[in-house]
Amino acid sequence: MTSTFRNATSQQLAEALQHARDYTLSLFDCFAVAGMDASARVPQLRIINPPLWELGHIAWFAEWFILREAASSHPADANGNCLLTKGDDWFDSARVPHRSRWTLDLPSTGGVKTYCHEVLDRVLDKLTREPNTDQALYPYRLALAHEDMHGEAFLYTLQTLGLPAPVRTAAEAQPMFAPSEIGFPGGTIELGSQEGDGFVFDNERQAHRFHVAPFRMDSTLVSNAQYADFVTDGGYDQRQFWSDAGAAWLMRQERSAPRYWQRDGAQWRTMRFGRLCTLSGAEPVRHISLFEAQAYCAWAGRRLPTEAEWEYAALSGHPAFRWGQLWEWTASPFEPYPDFQPDRYLEYSEPWFHTHQVLRGASFATPSRFGSAKFRNFYAPERDDLFAGFRTCAWPG
Repeated sequence: MTSTFRNATSQQLAEALQHARDYTLSLFDCFAVAGMDASARVPQLRIINPPLWELGHIAWFAEWFILREAASSHPADANGNCLLTKGDDWFDSARVPHRSRWTLDLPSTGGVKTYCHEVLDRVLDKLTREPNTDQALYPYRLALAHEDMHGEAFLYTLQTLGLPAPVRTAAEAQPMFAPSEIGFPGGTIELGSQEGDGFVFDNERQAHRFHVAPFRMDSTLVSNAQYADFVTDGGYDQRQFWSDAGAAWLMRQERSAPRYWQRDGAQWRTMRFGRLCTLSGAEPVRHISLFEAQAYCAWAGRRLPTEAEWEYAALSGHPAFRWGQLWEWTASPFEPYPDFQPDRYLEYSEPWFHTHQVLRGASFATPSRFGSAKFRNFYAPERDDLFAGFRTCAWPG
């Protein structure tokens, strides 16, 4: 899997920013097509944002870091005023608590879309005058990465609310290759990214040498069929497979199978963007929380890989190790690398250290330009709305 946005030239960035905005708007319009008001009638859930707020926030972020040349996300670090009189009060995620985003007196849908078009036009015009250096292009790459991440979040929201997705984005993860176990010899690797590697997220720095012991890892993710064996064996009812936190989460869910699974006679069916589909046993299992992944591993006598093991395998070049269909839970808590320093987007990583868990890879909903074996995704362990699954490792010995 290749990545292009981190080293994209001005021309490549211009094309990618336009593509990302067209895609964002197509996702946003899914709410109107479904007859759901993008600001007022979307339920207030902790795992989603009101779509109208999210659309405005995406444009505001690009205006803040590119047009207003903000040195950081601190309120005092931007130049000039927002194109919208109350834009900073509406769309700055650091200033606007999640719960209040449903009650803001936002502009109309047409007004927010006009703002989006105006920001992008000015961004693209300014980009034509930038030198092709990492320093000059950093804010453009940051805004593109931010919009790509929110695009995937829009798809999570559509799935959560049971709404159709655009045809070109509703493709399912494909059946996997025949599973096998790969033995890796281990060794010392450079974990994280270096300055000079193009765009680097702050939580990927500082690159450092890290020793990985020999390990054995699945070549593919756990499939629906494999996970169904765990369910059929009463895995959700057997406390010994669940951590204390996992057992507490499970009790709150009152669940006996993954989110969206429904038993239909002898087979399982699942909800995909509002459609009830027969579950393919060969596909990787998805919408799995960290707790469920850990419980499956305990039942199977396996374990989750550490993020260092995952990065080692992904960069090994082994032809059987494939990734990119689903985000993959790892055994690693989200923690800073040595000598961490927050970047311009101050709230991107630091507030989530020690409470979130690292996922690696990408999903079918992740733009190909975004995928990188170095990227550290991170979410709270209870999140099961993500397009996330997992693979397992053997215990040593």
